[in-house]
Amino acid sequence: MATKVVYFESIGEVTFYRNRRSRRLKISVKPDKSVLVSYPMLATEKDVMSFLTKNENWIISQQEHLAHSETVYADGSVINTKLYTIYLLSGEDREIEKNGEMIKLTVKDFRSEQDRQMINNVLTQVYGIEARQILPGRLRQLASKHNFVYNRVTIRNNKRRWGSCSSKNNISLNLQMMKLPYELIDYILLHELVHTEIKNHSSRFWGKLNQVTGNRADELVKEVRKYSTYTL
Repeated sequence: MATKVVYFESIGEVTFYRNRRSRRLKISVKPDKSVLVSYPMLATEKDVMSFLTKNENWIISQQEHLAHSETVYADGSVINTKLYTIYLLSGEDREIEKNGEMIKLTVKDFRSEQDRQMINNVLTQVYGIEARQILPGRLRQLASKHNFVYNRVTIRNNKRRWGSCSSKNNISLNLQMMKLPYELIDYILLHELVHTEIKNHSSRFWGKLNQVTGNRADELVKEVRKYSTYTL
C-alpha cells in the first residue's frame, strides 16, 4: 500500500504513511480529528487494514475527546508567544494591528471557521518569524556543545513532524516548535542532531540522545507527545 488518503464513514479521513524508519504500526489522531496510520516498509495492506479495524473504537474515542477539548478563543483573550503578545478582540471588521511586540487581532465571530482560520494564519506567521530568529542559532549552539556537524537548516510548516535530518545531514525544523517550552525545543533539536550520526531509532540512537539530554530522553519525548504540530 503506497502513501494515500482514504475516507471511512465511521472515522473520516485516514492518511496511510509508509515510514522507512518505523518498526511497528502506529496510529495518531490529529487535532482536526483526521487519522494518520504509519507503518513499516514490510507491512502488507492486509496487516495495515486489520490494525486500523482493531483500533477503530479507540480512534472514535480520541476524536470525541478532541471535540470537547478544542481551543476556545474569546474577546479579550491573550496569546503570549516567544517574542510577541497577541490580543484577540471582537469587532465589526477583521483587522490586524502590529505595534512592536504587540499584535491586536480583531475578528467578527470567534465561533466561525473563517475567523478561526484567520487566528491560525496569524499564529503561523508569528511562529515563522520567531522560528527563523531563534532556531538556527540555538541549533548551532547545541551542535557546538555536543560536537555534532550538520549541513543546512530549513524552517517549514509541517503537519506531521517536528523535524527531520536527511542523509546529507540537512536538518528541517517545523516552525510550530515555537509553541513548545524551550526545553522541549532543545530536545527536538538534539534529536535531529543525533540523527546526523545515527540514521535510525536503534538502541544506540536512544542511548546517544539520552546522553546529550542528561538522561532525560524518555521523559522529554513523553512531554513532546502532549503537543501537536497543528496550530488549532
